[in-house]
Amino acid sequence: MVIAESKPLAEILDMVKDFKKIVVAGCKGCVTVCCAGGEKEVAILASELRIARKAAGNELEVTEYTCERQCDPEYIEPLDDLVDGIDAVVSIACSVGPQYVAARYPYLRVFPGLNTTSIGGATEHGVWQEFCQACGNCIIGNFGGLCPITRCAKQLLNGPCGGSSQGICEVGKGAIPCIWQLIYDRLKNLGELHKLTEVQLYKNWSTSRDGGLRTTIREELKQ
Repeated sequence: MVIAESKPLAEILDMVKDFKKIVVAGCKGCVTVCCAGGEKEVAILASELRIARKAAGNELEVTEYTCERQCDPEYIEPLDDLVDGIDAVVSIACSVGPQYVAARYPYLRVFPGLNTTSIGGATEHGVWQEFCQACGNCIIGNFGGLCPITRCAKQLLNGPCGGSSQGICEVGKGAIPCIWQLIYDRLKNLGELHKLTEVQLYKNWSTSRDGGLRTTIREELKQ
């Protein structure tokens, strides 16, 4: 999933300091799972903004809305009935959300209420970690289903560097497991340690972000 975290309240207050009426728009997708932008977080942020502005003697009218997904235009349509007379929208979806909202309402100021950090998953309650860099050419099948591109600080494809010790990466102050230790353990359990003797050639990066803006097309789904 896409992982995001809330921007500081002071930063958001500064974004909307010149406005009287705004919409705080959330998303029931990934940012709900990581407790950053769902219906609950919309209510909390809206309340914080109202209270802070009232305390400053400059009251703010905040409308709350949470859609299924802000990365699909059809789910943004209900905002049409809410933005009349509104000065700005604060989107607490991933960074795709405010861009879709901005495209739909070219006359409105749109601000991000979150910082999008990574693609990953939960490692424990309240902790999310990056697992994927969306390079567009997935090769984790060569490594027991684990990703050295994302989870190795040096993106090594042919075994660990000399900096790991007792299964711990030298990066991260002793808190990050060496992914190559995990790959070794995984392949050993699978009886496939011989794969470590196979030299991995350089990776094809043409499908990564370095190649420019990426578009995925499924012809069978197009209408």
